[in-house]
Amino acid sequence: MRYLLFVLLLSILTDPSAAQEKWNLKRCVDYAIANNISVKQADVQARFDKLTHDQSVLALYPRINSQHSGGFQFGRSIDPTSNQFTTNQILFANHGLDVGLDLFNWFSKKNTVKANDYLAQASVAKLEKAKNDIALNVANAYLAALLNKEQINVSQVQVDQSREQFDIIKKQVAAGALPELNQAESETQYITDSANLITAQTNYTLSLLQLKALLNLEADAPFDIEAPPVESIPVETLAELDPAIVYQSALENLPQQKINNLTLKATEKNVAVAKAALYPSISLFGGLSSRYSNAQRTIPNSFQTIVVPVGNVDVDGVSYPVTSQITQPLGYDRNTYFRQLSNNFSQNVGLGLNIPIFNGGSARINWQKARLQVENQQLLQEQDTRTLKQDIYQSYTNAVAALQKYNASVIAVASAQKAYDFGKKRFDVGLLQPIDLILNQNNLFRAKINKLSAQYDFVFKMKLLEFYKGLGLKL
Repeated sequence: MRYLLFVLLLSILTDPSAAQEKWNLKRCVDYAIANNISVKQADVQARFDKLTHDQSVLALYPRINSQHSGGFQFGRSIDPTSNQFTTNQILFANHGLDVGLDLFNWFSKKNTVKANDYLAQASVAKLEKAKNDIALNVANAYLAALLNKEQINVSQVQVDQSREQFDIIKKQVAAGALPELNQAESETQYITDSANLITAQTNYTLSLLQLKALLNLEADAPFDIEAPPVESIPVETLAELDPAIVYQSALENLPQQKINNLTLKATEKNVAVAKAALYPSISLFGGLSSRYSNAQRTIPNSFQTIVVPVGNVDVDGVSYPVTSQITQPLGYDRNTYFRQLSNNFSQNVGLGLNIPIFNGGSARINWQKARLQVENQQLLQEQDTRTLKQDIYQSYTNAVAALQKYNASVIAVASAQKAYDFGKKRFDVGLLQPIDLILNQNNLFRAKINKLSAQYDFVFKMKLLEFYKGLGLKL
């Protein structure tokens, strides 16, 4: 008995709710959205898809690339400036600039830009869905923590009543008015109620741990929540949450429907992209290039013409000399690096035509796959729409049942309270056995717990309908 009281006192003194800063639902939701890992991953994916879209836009512009190389040639090789064979060691350098532009490719790039734009928008909607999902999960965990906290209060009242009854019966047993069996029964009830209180406190601590996990808080971080009375939590009436109206609102407001619509548009554009690969494409290209070689260190700057003998010819017994005029360099200039680049400078421009003939059927197969992706996305969209409608109507039915269950629990509490009050009066005047009073007390305790559970269950189901309607989460 003393050990149990010590444990109970210790659990109360170490209650994490003591002297901690209180978090309301809005603060929990805002913190979760800013710090939850799933939300951060969705944000990273949204930024990634935005970059993919930006890249496809830049692909519409001309491609410009510059190439530069340099090195040594050894052994028998071709002089890159004179195209003559040489065995000398040559230091060379090549420079080039290439430009390319797709003139017409059956709007493949434009459709790619549009498809990536839809996918980027879908990723933004997925981010919003991730935020909504974590907000709904936080609200659910928050309400569960509130329920557990209320159960602590109810259990504490039960413990106080059991202790009071135990003290009274103990005095009566000491006075000889009641047998010791009644004291044992009362003590057993007191111990049971104390254990229930410890269980309620443990459940509350566990619910706070679950909530901190959703918030991405450390498990040992100080944390507690505000506990507004459940009666003060605003909820719409069932008449305002008609499932047909909620369903139409959900189709317009929920991110999942936007995701499906945008993804379907993207897959349709991808069909056009894949089909463009079946047809010829026209491109424009051009380039600049030049080169340098140290094999030509000098270049003639002046020339002279001389006559040189090449032999004799005999005509009618008379020998005549034969000569030839040749031009040879008279002076040289240094063939510098930049002079060679200027002298070797070349340009090119042209049109390119690419005609797909046979590539293992890859282009046609990809086109067919893209069409199947559209069909698959249409089926997914239809499935999600049907599931959404089913969930909303099921949530409405559950909310109606939860309200009926709560109304019944209110009546049950009133009846149990009346039975306990009458029993307590009879017990006080010695007309009721302690075991019967304990039974009435237990019935009242279970009735109160059932009422709390039914009340919070009703509130959550109504909040779920409000969420589908697009009203957000407010406690």
